[in-house]
Amino acid sequence: MNFALYRELLAIRPIRRLLLVGMVARIPHSAAGVLLTLHIVLTLGQGYAAAGAAAAVMTIGIAVGAPWRGRRVDTVGLRRALIPSVISETVIWSVVPHVSYEVLLPLVFVGGLLTLPIFSVVRQSLGVLATGEQRRTAFALDAISTELVFMIGPAAGALVATAGFSVLGLTIVGIATSVSGLFLMWFNPPTRSAESVLGSDAESEAAYVASQQAAAGAAVVAAAPAHVQDAATEFAPLAGAEDRRRERSGLRQKVIHNFAWFTSAVAAVFAVAAGAGMVLSGTDVGIVAALETGGHQAEIGLVFLFWCAASVVGGVIYGAMHRPISPILLLLGMSALTIPMAFAQDTWTLSLLSLLPGLLCAPVLSAASEKVAELVEERRRGEAMGWYGSALTGGVALGAPLAGVFIDGIGPSTGFVAVGAGGVVLCLLGLGLQHRRRRRLAGV
Repeated sequence: MNFALYRELLAIRPIRRLLLVGMVARIPHSAAGVLLTLHIVLTLGQGYAAAGAAAAVMTIGIAVGAPWRGRRVDTVGLRRALIPSVISETVIWSVVPHVSYEVLLPLVFVGGLLTLPIFSVVRQSLGVLATGEQRRTAFALDAISTELVFMIGPAAGALVATAGFSVLGLTIVGIATSVSGLFLMWFNPPTRSAESVLGSDAESEAAYVASQQAAAGAAVVAAAPAHVQDAATEFAPLAGAEDRRRERSGLRQKVIHNFAWFTSAVAAVFAVAAGAGMVLSGTDVGIVAALETGGHQAEIGLVFLFWCAASVVGGVIYGAMHRPISPILLLLGMSALTIPMAFAQDTWTLSLLSLLPGLLCAPVLSAASEKVAELVEERRRGEAMGWYGSALTGGVALGAPLAGVFIDGIGPSTGFVAVGAGGVVLCLLGLGLQHRRRRRLAGV
């Protein structure tokens, strides 16, 4: 382990500033989850399944919008891409706390669709500013700063909501997030390296289309009977039909070209991200439900402090390591260690039991982000990070209502068992598929 890597990395001013801006920008939304959950349960009088469903609707919106926003960052630049988010955050979250549950659902979907893409932007920019071994440390630092944020945000959100000010709290979340977006636009961190910017998307797209047209013509000539000179006479009368076929083929090839980065290895990382989102969101809801059911809402922040502090320690250790660890193995450990949280009897035992899964939280996210940056070329990395974010939030969309259904139906402790067991099953399936693929390749 080389802890000097942290000192070297923080000595780089753009990286230091990016991490600071990213950390501050994440605070409002880190409080939003707990605020929204307790607003629905305490203010609107709904159950935890309803609160989980609202969280799912919001995260589905995030999952749908993330790839589009990532592509916008790649094509029009960060500042123009953030304008819709900066406007919508204040508008949506100023209205959400004043409406009924039925109206709240479509609003939080739109809010998720246009949410400020702070996570993907920061990680995409870190992928540009840091290279080689520095990149693992940079992603670990980002995960650590995120955990520090989640020590502050959820605790503050719980205090505000239990004091009866959830309406004010949700409004402040929207305004503060918009202000954070303006700071991010002002800072404008790089999302493409200088070498990548030199070859513009328009030029590469034009070259690609030209090559596809040439290949289409060559394919027709090559497929013609007899000799090439005979093919020319057949090519002319069929030009109209061939042009139509070429257009269809060109569109199909363009789609394939645009998603050429989406390999089986990238898909596996996205599956890990989805599993991590499921386990983390289910644990989040489980902690809130366990303490709220026992009348200890004011102590929610204490459990989050232990959970996130453990993640910080795990992130520091992982970032100082010389060799990466497979994200799927880290997720397997985190999922299995989440299940014992169901046996907690009070706030202190719940806090202590959260330490072990917490240790693996930041490493899972760091390892997965590092893997995406390693597997996807820079010019497509913004879109890939957007899809990575969609996978993560898709898991969140599954984990929150899954835990909520078990909590409402059986009891608070079963939320931890449901998401932990789900994560273990996902990892075992993934490892089985990896083993099968290796055996097949070895046989070839």
